[in-house]
Amino acid sequence: MKLHELLFGKPLRATEQESERVGAVTALSVLGLDALASAAYGPEAALTVLLPLGAAASGQVGVLTLCIGAVLIAVVLSYAQTIRAYPNGGGSFTVANENLGRTAGLLAAAALCTDYALNVAVGISAGVAAAASAVPALLPWTLPLCLAILAVLVVVNLRGVRDSGLVFLGPTYLFLAALFGALALGGFRTILAHGHPAPVMAPPPAPPAALALTPWLLLRAFASGCTALTGVEAVSNAVPIFRQPKVRKARFTLVCIAGCLLALLLGEALLTRAYGIVATEPGATGYQSVLSQLIGAVAGRGPFYYVAMSAIFAVLALSANTSFADFPRICRLLALDDYLPPGYAHLGRRLVYSNGIALLAAVSGLLLVVFGGITDRLIPLFAIGAFLAFTLSQAGMVAHWWRVRGPQWRKSLCLTAIGAVATFVTLCIVAVSKFMEGAWITLIFIPALVVFFAGQRRATERIWRERTDPSPLDLTNLARPIVVVPLQVFDSIAHKALRLALTLSHDVRAVQVRTDDLKLDDLGKSWNALVGEPARNAGLPPPRLVVLPSKYRAFLGPLLTYLRTVFESTGNSPITVLVPELVRRRWYHFFIPSRVTMLKVLLLLDGGPQISVLSAPWYPADEVDESTLSRYGRRSWNRLRKLGRRPA
Repeated sequence: MKLHELLFGKPLRATEQESERVGAVTALSVLGLDALASAAYGPEAALTVLLPLGAAASGQVGVLTLCIGAVLIAVVLSYAQTIRAYPNGGGSFTVANENLGRTAGLLAAAALCTDYALNVAVGISAGVAAAASAVPALLPWTLPLCLAILAVLVVVNLRGVRDSGLVFLGPTYLFLAALFGALALGGFRTILAHGHPAPVMAPPPAPPAALALTPWLLLRAFASGCTALTGVEAVSNAVPIFRQPKVRKARFTLVCIAGCLLALLLGEALLTRAYGIVATEPGATGYQSVLSQLIGAVAGRGPFYYVAMSAIFAVLALSANTSFADFPRICRLLALDDYLPPGYAHLGRRLVYSNGIALLAAVSGLLLVVFGGITDRLIPLFAIGAFLAFTLSQAGMVAHWWRVRGPQWRKSLCLTAIGAVATFVTLCIVAVSKFMEGAWITLIFIPALVVFFAGQRRATERIWRERTDPSPLDLTNLARPIVVVPLQVFDSIAHKALRLALTLSHDVRAVQVRTDDLKLDDLGKSWNALVGEPARNAGLPPPRLVVLPSKYRAFLGPLLTYLRTVFESTGNSPITVLVPELVRRRWYHFFIPSRVTMLKVLLLLDGGPQISVLSAPWYPADEVDESTLSRYGRRSWNRLRKLGRRPA
């Protein structure tokens, strides 16, 4: 088995797409990781803002969690209506685009793309932070660990939806079992102790109070805590990945995810207050996450603690998988409408949108490097994209129900209207409270992304208008091109290139660019004997040799100048540059710089429309011997036979 097949699996036929669909149990791990994992960093983000209150911070978590829970319920009820109305996938882009117009749709798409990229970075960095809480020696390795986890996620997601769901199934349910177990144990002890349980392991002492409680501080804490709601929209974006009946299974999955998240948030809020737990400074020596303190206070630092922290680390790190499931689908929709290059709409070898996965990995990796893999530095940028997409989606559904007016449309309209108002108010709070902390970056980037999408579509439409030609193929005034063959030496590679050139044109010109730093043979002395006489004996006009000096050791500049001179002096005759090329098959040869590859690229970029570029490949004998050819031939023949037996 080849290495890439071992990593990414064997290619899947298009007819196997149905087998890649998932049920509610697997979908909970594929689409619910983001939302469930936010229970680990959402409350901590709120408590971090309340650090200046000292020990009083834990007393404010309950009210904040109730407010966040109310917004969550409104959003979930609204998205349940969206799934029913858009059974083929009702993501924010689709809903806003169809009901509010193109600009609103692009704004929703840009917001979602931004949110998904940030979600990957935040999820992975929060997972590494959880691991560093249990094993402080890992703290200096934060960024390398983040990038390693990102690489693993990319490989797993390139294997397909079903494989990624199976990989994440165990960590997801272990996380739920461990966290609910810890909350149940803590709740039981709290009841026995009449609301004042003694911690098994005391949490770090709260810092002294530096500020008094103010409404502004509470709003900032609420805005940070709302990061717990990100990922709820994932199910509505990915309805097509469910098995039939997909609408019922998608809505059931959404309710399960939201119910688990709400229970976790409320349980954490109650126990955080009961045990007097506050946040510690992120990235500082002695840092412990809120969940690490909570589980230590409830169960101590025994085997259960390390099992629970391992599950939290795994789910936080893998929560980015939700973005890898949905981001490529957003890219596909944008590509189908020409807002992105068409390559993003094509399914890869494992029936996933590989180009979208690669783009998300690149952007998220850049975010991790820029912000050092520290969660607290990324949180201010987070949530704005999600709540902007929430608001546009809910507003679009209000317009949808007002226009369609199907059965029970008034009930659906009221639910989506409540969701739209709740998410819009939350968006305003998040944007204002986090603006100076870094949210301004997101508020600038999202409109810039909308401008990019619109510009991409205009460019695509302009090029398509230029390409479109309904007239029949014009074969009048055909002229053979002037063929120019760049040479350095006369060898077997040049020999093959010149033979091919003479079959294309009677005007063949070999060009040698001579520089002082390279000791090249003087081809003029032997050109007639090696090339001229054989051509004349074959009844062909002999190729001309042109030697171009280069004082500054440049190769492409003199060649391009010569090509333009030929084009102008011959009455704008077409020119074909036939590039002799040594082709190596070994994998390590791809890491060796190739002057020929650069030459072809630069000719295409700088040569202009009058120049065509062809390759004359030449293979070393040790790489194309009879055994190699027969081996490649057998493989190709076996593939063709298998392909012929497959149903169309």
